[in-house]
Amino acid sequence: DFLHAKQLPVEVHEVVPGRCNVLTRLDSPGATRTVLFDVHQDTVPVDGMTIPPFTPTESGGRISGRGACDVKGGMASMLAALLRLQRQPVAGRTNLVLSLTFDEESTSLGINHLTAGWQTGGPRYNLLPVAPDVAVIAEPTLLNIVVAHRGAVRWRIRTGGRACHSSRPTDGINAIYRMGRVLLAMEEFAAWLPQSRPAHPLCGPATLSVGLISGGSSVNVVPDSCGIDIDRRLLPGEDPLAARQEIIDWLAPRFDFELFHDQPWCNSPGLNDNHNQSLARELLQHVEAATGPHRCIGVPFGTHASRVAAAGVPAVVFGPGDIAQAHTKDEWIEVDQLHQATEILCRLINGSANPA
Repeated sequence: DFLHAKQLPVEVHEVVPGRCNVLTRLDSPGATRTVLFDVHQDTVPVDGMTIPPFTPTESGGRISGRGACDVKGGMASMLAALLRLQRQPVAGRTNLVLSLTFDEESTSLGINHLTAGWQTGGPRYNLLPVAPDVAVIAEPTLLNIVVAHRGAVRWRIRTGGRACHSSRPTDGINAIYRMGRVLLAMEEFAAWLPQSRPAHPLCGPATLSVGLISGGSSVNVVPDSCGIDIDRRLLPGEDPLAARQEIIDWLAPRFDFELFHDQPWCNSPGLNDNHNQSLARELLQHVEAATGPHRCIGVPFGTHASRVAAAGVPAVVFGPGDIAQAHTKDEWIEVDQLHQATEILCRLINGSANPA
C-alpha cells in the first residue's frame, strides 16, 4: 500500500500461503547498471520483551520495538532512499530494485525464490527478470560493510528405542539414554572442530552447537525416540552438505545402534569476500564521505547476501543499527543512523560522493 501510494510499480509473489515477496523498481533513463537493495520483512518472536513489541516508540533519539534494529530500520532507510531518489531524478544513474523478502529468520524461502527467478525455468519476476549487477543486503552493521560471514547447516539427529512400562525398564530400549551417548560425542566434536581447520580472518572459526532436545511421551514410559537439533556454523567456502556429512561420518563408528539424520531444514552457505571487494570499496567511499571512517568487516551470523552471492551477484551487507540490539528484550535503533544510512544509499545509486 505504501509503494502504491507513492506511485511506484509493485510486484507481489505469494511464495507460500500468506507469505509474499514484494518488489519495486526505480529506473533511470540511460542507466547500464542495476543495483538490488534487499531487506527481510520478518522478525523473531516477542517472548520476554519488556517494551511494547508492536508499538514503535521514539524517545531520546531512539526508536524501540520488535524488529526496530533487525531489520525494520534498514527497511526504512532503503524506502526513504528510494523516495528521495524518486523525487530527484538524475539521468544515467543506476537502476534500483528494492526487494522486501520474507522468511530470513527461518529457512530463507523468500530470497531463494527471488534468486531462482534469475535462472532458466525459474519463477518470473517482471521487475527483476535477470540478475542485478550488485546487491546490498540490509542488516544492522553500524554502517560498516560486511564483506564476509559464516553460513549454517541445521538438521535433526534422532535415536530410536523400544517403549515399555517404566516399572520394567529392561523390557525396553531407552532412546534418551542412547542420545546421551551421542551428546557426549557431539561435545567432543564441538571441541575438536575449531582447531581442525584454519579460522577465517574476518569471521572466526567453524563451530557446532546442539540447541534443542526432545524425547519421550510420559515419565512412566521408556522412550522409544529422542531427537536433537544441530547448528553447524560454516566458514566462507565450506559446503553445507559436506559439513553435515563430516558429522555423520564422525558419529557412525562410535555406536552399536543406528542414528537417523533428517534432511537439513537450513542449508545456507557463508559469504566469501573474494568477489565483492570492488562493491565494498565503492560503498565504503560513500560511507566515509557521509559519516567519516568506517571499515569492511566479517561477522559470525548469516544473511541473505550469501544466497545472492551463490547466484553469481556480488553482494555486501550494510545498514543502520547494532547487531547487539537485535532480538533483545528492549530492541532499539538510533534515529541518526537511519538518516545516515539513507544518505549513503542515495550516494551509491547516484554514483557520487556528493550529497544526493
